[in-house]
Amino acid sequence: MKNRNWYEKKNVSGSEAVILSLLAEKTELLFGYVGGAIMPVYDALYDYIDNLNHILTRHEQGSVHAAQAYARASGKTGVCFATSGPGATNLITGLADALMDSTPIVCITGQVNSKFLGSDAFQETDIISVSAPVTKWNFQVTSAKEIPEAISKAFYIAKNGRPGPVLIDITKDAQQELFDFEYKSTDFIRTYLPFPVKNDLLISDAVNVINNSKKPLIIAGHGVLISDASKELADFVEKANIPVATTLLGMSAMPADHPLYFGMVGMHGNYGPNINTNNADVIIAIGMRFDDRITSNPQKYASQAKIIHIEIDKSEINKNIKADYPLCGDAKEIIQEMLKNVKFKERAQWIRSFRDCYDIEFEKVINNQTKPYSGAIHMAEVINTISEITKGEALIVTDVGQNQMFAARYYQFNKPNSFISSGGLGTMGFGLPASIGAKLGAPERDVILIVGDGGLQMTIQEFATIVQNNLNIKIVLLNNEFLGMVRQWQEMFFQRRYSYTEMSNPNFTAIASAYGIESKKITQRDELADGINLMLKSNNCFFLEVQVGKELNVLPMIPAGESVSNILLTYEN
Repeated sequence: MKNRNWYEKKNVSGSEAVILSLLAEKTELLFGYVGGAIMPVYDALYDYIDNLNHILTRHEQGSVHAAQAYARASGKTGVCFATSGPGATNLITGLADALMDSTPIVCITGQVNSKFLGSDAFQETDIISVSAPVTKWNFQVTSAKEIPEAISKAFYIAKNGRPGPVLIDITKDAQQELFDFEYKSTDFIRTYLPFPVKNDLLISDAVNVINNSKKPLIIAGHGVLISDASKELADFVEKANIPVATTLLGMSAMPADHPLYFGMVGMHGNYGPNINTNNADVIIAIGMRFDDRITSNPQKYASQAKIIHIEIDKSEINKNIKADYPLCGDAKEIIQEMLKNVKFKERAQWIRSFRDCYDIEFEKVINNQTKPYSGAIHMAEVINTISEITKGEALIVTDVGQNQMFAARYYQFNKPNSFISSGGLGTMGFGLPASIGAKLGAPERDVILIVGDGGLQMTIQEFATIVQNNLNIKIVLLNNEFLGMVRQWQEMFFQRRYSYTEMSNPNFTAIASAYGIESKKITQRDELADGINLMLKSNNCFFLEVQVGKELNVLPMIPAGESVSNILLTYEN
């Protein structure tokens, strides 16, 4: 079957049409969990195991998070299968996550027979209504002949414009029905226009504002990576001599050692970019949403600056922060256009202000966290050591919480597209299944998962998926025996009233060993570098648990609702 023409007509079942349609879209890998209503599709898949690799996760949520990370690591569209009812509803968190983080995935769910729709049949849920708010598009198939067009549209919508998730729900009788199969790729949908027309005059005006500015700041978001514009961004930064910072999901869009890169903006971002947001005369926002974690209080955000907002999704422009120059379009194309006329300008004093801020942050925060020398092991110390040993070249996947923030702050990314995390939705449990998708999407790269004890236990069953597929993933558990980020807020804003955040944890290394994963636990600082080297040198999956301080805080921090200028470098009770 390897030489088959996937587009040819053939009297096939709807379930086989699903497989042929995926192959026509050049799908090589998908994730899923079999069940009654999707069983005909899995039966058809059995005949195509040489053409289409399927990863059986241990939970549908694991499937969709793995598909998300696969998409982000590979640049392709992630695909996952689930059955009806609870199987389909278990995808919802991942769909919401993918929508907020602009990740292209196609989820295909089975459904009860069409004659039973609306009858509360066994494992029936109206997944179309349930998933509507968290998908770019969804569609229910009740006839086999609808399958090729539905899947073709799904791939087009998921990938083009601002990427996002799509769900196709297929009734069981449509999966079993026979019809003549023909596949046509979609390249146009009359009601969906994903590519805005560039406004060349507005781009020219924006360039003039940049050329005349004294204190411009670039904030690069996830859209830079989605549009593969890291090189263009670097060229723009250097040609115009403008300092640049990134959002959380924009991490790795610029190499950490670039002289004009000054770190991350936002609640736990770097001191300089946050402080200077309210000192800049022009802010060039590229592929980012101005969400609340970036702006904090929008009424106190950059009111002195002209805002140039480059964003492919028109609905995001002027939603949170008013743009003086709304440049709607693909980040790469617009940066390329701006590069033609942007001019170098000496901004020594402005750039010096970022370096001065870094020196202050280094003295008060960074050096104390990465080189504590005494007391409990610090999370920042672990990340910094991993970064130094890997030379900033690994693909870092994180869960959500303090582990995520410390990873973003202290891993020195030197290659684009090297940070995969749940940004907008902040999904605990994302990390472990996402590491599976990341490794399968970028098998040539070292994939390191940074996870906390809370998030790990939400999807810990995916250890089995890693072992069954012999995936060389490095898992670093930062164990503080707390829901760390919530505990930090309870300490800072709730008078240390630690209400249900302390964790009574199992023997994690014993669990990893029970799954057949090499494991080691570190409790002493002098064991850290050797333990990390041991993990990295292993040819198999390795689980490294590091016992860290129980009451560590991520600093700097902008308290919720405060101005970005009111960023805290230190905190005392």
